[in-house]
Amino acid sequence: MKRFAFINQKGGVGKTTLAINLARALTLQGKRILLIDFDPQANASSGLGVRVNKEKSIYQALVEEDFESFVKEPFKGLFLLPSSIDLVGLEVELVKHPEREKVLRDFLFSVTFKGLPLEKAFDFIFIDSPPSLSLITVNVLVASEGVIIPLQCEYYALEGLSLLVRTVRRVKAAFNPELRLFGMVLTMYDSRNRLSQEVAEEARRHFPWLLFNTVIPRSVRVSEAPSFGKPVLDYVPNHKVSQAFLRLAEEFLRRNA
Repeated sequence: MKRFAFINQKGGVGKTTLAINLARALTLQGKRILLIDFDPQANASSGLGVRVNKEKSIYQALVEEDFESFVKEPFKGLFLLPSSIDLVGLEVELVKHPEREKVLRDFLFSVTFKGLPLEKAFDFIFIDSPPSLSLITVNVLVASEGVIIPLQCEYYALEGLSLLVRTVRRVKAAFNPELRLFGMVLTMYDSRNRLSQEVAEEARRHFPWLLFNTVIPRSVRVSEAPSFGKPVLDYVPNHKVSQAFLRLAEEFLRRNA
């Protein structure tokens, strides 16, 4: 499995942080990762220190049907196709498109990097989606094979999860038979907090086949890192949260073997 969607319709759950740092941890394992920022907020782009530029975003890449001119390599082995606020307009434009759900997939299958199809140029392709179940998110799901869901260890975390799972299954049935739920990651976990433990127990009871064993602990360092344009693995390499992402990368590779 090569193409992974990072999805959660709830904002502030650590989705982009998970995508950035899992990608970075995999590059430290020698993998080549393409991270596609398909969220108009462009947090994955700024979190990797890439200045948002409307003329050099995925929206413009889609318009020009060009990939290589727009991709950047902010860290060795980690390649980024940046986003910008212009992506908001794509939602309106897609409504009139005859195959509006497949625009991103068709683009990824048609472009090349260094003369190679993207699936041969990179070990994994990660797609960060907006915090909504919109037409843009549907495009992300149609373009992906596996879905990774961050689950925040907070009171409302499990609310809406059934809707998200149902949406994934509907997209699979209607547009993308390859799609499957690949994994769920507990984020912002505080072992001292009883609520975090209760959310983790609920998730393990309802989704035992889906949940990664590795949990991502709550840390202020995670919030600080994007302001320096770095993954937390580069900002505080020896911190417990960085070590958690390294363990998660190893678990990801084992699960995907």
